[in-house]
Amino acid sequence: MKIMKFGGTSVGKPQRMQEVARLITKDAEPKIVVLSAVSGTTNALVEIGDLISKGKREEAKQKIDTLEAQYKQFVPELVQKPDALEKANNILKEHFEFLNIILRISFSEALSKDILAQGELISTKLFSVYLTEQGIDHELLPALEFMSIDANDDPHVEVISEKLTKILQQHPAKKLFITQGYICRNARGEVDNLKRGGSDYTASLIAAAIKASVCEIWTDISGMHNNDPRIVNKTVPIERLSFDEAAELAYFGAKILHPASIWPAQHYNVPVKLLNTMEPDAKGTTIEEKPSSVGAKAVAAKDGIIAINIKSSRMLLAYGFLRKVFEVFEKYRTPIDMITTSEVAVSVTIDNASALNNIVRELETFSNVTVDKDQTIISIVGNEIGAQPGTLKKVFDSVSNINVRMVSFGGSIHNISMLVDSVNKTQVLQQLNSGVFGLS
Repeated sequence: MKIMKFGGTSVGKPQRMQEVARLITKDAEPKIVVLSAVSGTTNALVEIGDLISKGKREEAKQKIDTLEAQYKQFVPELVQKPDALEKANNILKEHFEFLNIILRISFSEALSKDILAQGELISTKLFSVYLTEQGIDHELLPALEFMSIDANDDPHVEVISEKLTKILQQHPAKKLFITQGYICRNARGEVDNLKRGGSDYTASLIAAAIKASVCEIWTDISGMHNNDPRIVNKTVPIERLSFDEAAELAYFGAKILHPASIWPAQHYNVPVKLLNTMEPDAKGTTIEEKPSSVGAKAVAAKDGIIAINIKSSRMLLAYGFLRKVFEVFEKYRTPIDMITTSEVAVSVTIDNASALNNIVRELETFSNVTVDKDQTIISIVGNEIGAQPGTLKKVFDSVSNINVRMVSFGGSIHNISMLVDSVNKTQVLQQLNSGVFGLS
């Protein structure tokens, strides 16, 4: 059995949803299809929840009505038969009645998660109606019955596997299953989610849980490229990557794949394919355990980075200084991306500013602290990249005219990272594309 995940743009229009139906029925292999919400829906639901939380219920009502109107245009283009139209419109009625009801009750964090879940519930139910209209045999699997996270917001593959296996055994004759990405239940049994981009995570967790033959992630890009095709000229798709390489790229900004989605597939050795719904015959990118070659494969950029320079108040770094620094970040549950040290100072980067003021205040009790915002981490990734003669020279020759704030090399044999001002991001990516990959 294989897993096929389709993102928001892949189901963003009725015609694309219909194309997804053709793609999932091209072969006879049993499959579970994971769908995201229709593109734009999750953003709208986030806005609705935010407005309700601020007491702006009239504005929230307007957003709900606008979203409902969009779906009422969507449905007649998706299905045509009277019974299918009736079922689809009843689905809209059910979910938009829920959104209107919440305008009259007290807002809570749990309610916010319920609001966000509506997108995937609507998309999968409408898709199921279309499949039924086309005579395509399938079963709709409610993700809320098997996808769960614990008190630390971590999903357990073994628990998911046990629940999902029992459900699948109830439908031994079925070859096609449809389920929701992103949504789950938490340790309290409440509706929750796997955070933004979590549909990739859902697909990978399901693939691991059932030991799938492959996990296919379908987007609107033909695989992972060697650089960001949205802002860099002449990028090329990468045919094969190892799990380690893909994980580095995803973590450091490659938008095509959610960082968390690599781990389950890697841990259970399920190959992942990144494919293009708009160009289904394109090779895309295959991610598997063993690397295909050594050397630089791609560049990724991670924005929204904050650099914190922490200088010891003593002449030399005292024993225990680094421990005290890291304890502050641990206390406020703030991960560090990059770190460099010198004789009297340590510099770190973070991508979450929610606890920045508290972190700086505590660090200042034993050090001098400066903060640089609007930074970008640029990462050059490839199997054993640091072991290739001349690679470092190519990288630094490419950015010799750029003020590089920090460099991280050696922590991973697959990654060379540098920190630059965000205003220089596009220039750095273009120059690396030319200097490292010979593309300009």
